[in-house]
This record gives sequence, structure tokens and C-alpha cells, in this order.
Amino acid sequence: MGKMKVLQSGLFSSIQDYGRFGNMKYGVPASGVMDRYAARTANLMLRNDANDAVLEITMMGPKLEFTAATKIVISGANLSPKLNTEEIENNEIIEISEGDILSFGRKILGCRTYLAISGGFSTEEVLGSKSWYDGITEHQKLEKGMEIPFTEDAANKIETFAALKFNDDYLRSTVVEVYKGPEFEFLSEEHKSKLETLDFSIDQNNNRMAIQLQEELPNELEPIITGPVVPGTVQLTPSGKLIILMRDCQTTGGYPRVLQLTDKGLRTMAQKLTNEEVRFYLTKPL
Repeated sequence: MGKMKVLQSGLFSSIQDYGRFGNMKYGVPASGVMDRYAARTANLMLRNDANDAVLEITMMGPKLEFTAATKIVISGANLSPKLNTEEIENNEIIEISEGDILSFGRKILGCRTYLAISGGFSTEEVLGSKSWYDGITEHQKLEKGMEIPFTEDAANKIETFAALKFNDDYLRSTVVEVYKGPEFEFLSEEHKSKLETLDFSIDQNNNRMAIQLQEELPNELEPIITGPVVPGTVQLTPSGKLIILMRDCQTTGGYPRVLQLTDKGLRTMAQKLTNEEVRFYLTKPL
């Protein structure tokens, strides 16, 4: 069993897979990777299962030392990764030797990147998932001194010339794809139009639970009975603020649900930073 030692923790990194399901009735959030496309790409390049646990890294990456040989892929945001003293590329299989040190530098594009390792990380599974969440798992985020286990002999199971095209257009896009939410039809025609035509800015209040938008949309709707919400639900608060629920969101809410992000919309939003602008694009479910 190899280990990945945390020499520096970075801003906020956590082990995530696709999340835990079937527990919403108990109030357990789904959690899971914020950007499934990037995480899946990294895993598939290594011939892992798409749902294998990865390390989700936000904005400022950690410094990590490997105790055994393996292979890794980094996908998603470009956070200037470096192996020892050499710059390395996203979306390429990187061979790791015992004692190698992986670090990250300047943020170039996007804000969340994903580190997949051959065979996946061998961390504890709780309620059917390895995704870290405070109160459910022992850890919430990476801390200095941690040692994350991985399967050492998995490194020999793949060839290093595999390639998979990664479309990074969504990292630059300001368009967030959405469906109509359950309470959308109760909005005035003016407010419906504003939701589709205005540019909204990301507020400083944003994390894995929710992203608030800065601009206000006056709320003229009647309060609703508390109902189910899921990652991607866009709520309109009494103050007129729009809140986009993300992967660690609660399971119920009492604010009108005016929009619902598609999976593509979720990954686009997951890569946005404070003060960046987005515009909703209304599409129809298949």
C-alpha cells in the first residue's frame, strides 16, 4: 500500500467520488465532485472506474509526496502543476516514482482541479461513498501531515500512451445551462426575462454548499412549504438574492426553486471565481 503524504494542505482539498445516494430522507447531502466531467476524464485516462475517488483541489493546491511508484492524471482547472522541479501538463498520464513531490502554483484557468491516481484512493467508504463531508466522514479537508493511501501495485496495470481529449471550453464559458424550476412559472414575465438576459456576478459567499449571486431579483412570490432540493437548484431568497445549491447542499429548502442547473451547468458554475459573471441559458429536459 502506497501513501500520499500531505506536506502542505493548500486552500481546500478533499477526497470525493460521485457522492452518496439514497440517504436524502435522513438529511444526508449527496456531496461528490463539483466537476464530474474533469474527475471522470482523469479516472478514465488511468482506466479507473469513473466513480473512483479523486482529490478535488480548490484554487491553491497542496504539496504532496508519494511513498511508492504509481501513475496520476490531473484534469480540470489549470493550477500550474509541477512534479519535483518540472512543470507538468493537465490531461496527461504522469509516472510517479517513490519520493516524488507534486505541487501547484499560479491559477491560470478555472478554480477546481482533480487528481486521480491509478486504482483510486483507498480511503474509508461511508454510506456507499468515499466523499468527505463534515459530520459524515472523519475528515472534511486535507490537512498537513495526513497520509492518503493508494494501491501500490495498480501502477503496473496500464500503459502510459493512453490519450483522451479534454474539452476545456466550459472553463472559459460564462453560459450556465438550466431548466425551469418548480416555481419558475409563478414569476412575473419581467422576472423570467431578467433571469435569461441579465449577467450575474459570483458573490464572495461561495463554497461546496452553495454559490450566492451578487445582483438582486425582487422576490414577489409567496413563501412555499419546505420541499426537496438537490445540487443545482437555484433558490430565490426573500431578500431577492439568488442562491445556487452545490454538491454539499442540504436536502430540503423553503425558498422558491426558480431554476435547476443541468449537469453541464453545474460543472461550469463549479469553476467560477468571486466577481466572475455568468448568464443563465434556459433549455428543455430531454
